[in-house]
Amino acid sequence: MKPIVLFDYGVGNLHSLHKALSRRGDAVMIRQKLGGLEDARALVLPGVGAFGAATEALGPERATIRSAVDDGLPCLGICLGMQLLFESSEEGPGAGLGLVRGHVRRLDAGRCPQMGWNDVDTGADRLFDGAAGLIAYYANSYVAAPALEEVVVARSTYMGDRFPAVVRSGRIVGIQFHPEKSGAAGLRILDNFFDEIR
Repeated sequence: MKPIVLFDYGVGNLHSLHKALSRRGDAVMIRQKLGGLEDARALVLPGVGAFGAATEALGPERATIRSAVDDGLPCLGICLGMQLLFESSEEGPGAGLGLVRGHVRRLDAGRCPQMGWNDVDTGADRLFDGAAGLIAYYANSYVAAPALEEVVVARSTYMGDRFPAVVRSGRIVGIQFHPEKSGAAGLRILDNFFDEIR
């Protein structure tokens, strides 16, 4: 079976995410250079860090990612990786991948970053099968502002600011929280994504 490719672009929580993705026996390859992605089952963009630095680090791989996703490769963005799916961010300069229309904005809250556990209101999406009552772990100061509301499949609220927790556009999924650090329900969401594309 083709491997899941975990892109190491110089930011991110690679160790915990690799452990979560490979725990069922799936082949997971960490790559710093993507080359072609014809051999990949899915691409995962991790993320802990700043948007501007991350877009710069994407560098020449940007075209490879866009081409592979346009050709149908499933893509999962987590935390900063989700924000990179969008076009731009208030956090800093640089263009995102533009795989999902919209931009990234700062949380409208008196205390940032949001660090810790928060409820997630999930919609009727198979990503959340078996993950009812989801409470997830967040570490973020910025959130997505999609151009189209229909891509939002889950939301959370932090200090009165309601924002997208999960977005989906076809085979592209962005998760603002860290499913790999969100207990059994978070791991179930990862399982559901990879079961779906299997």
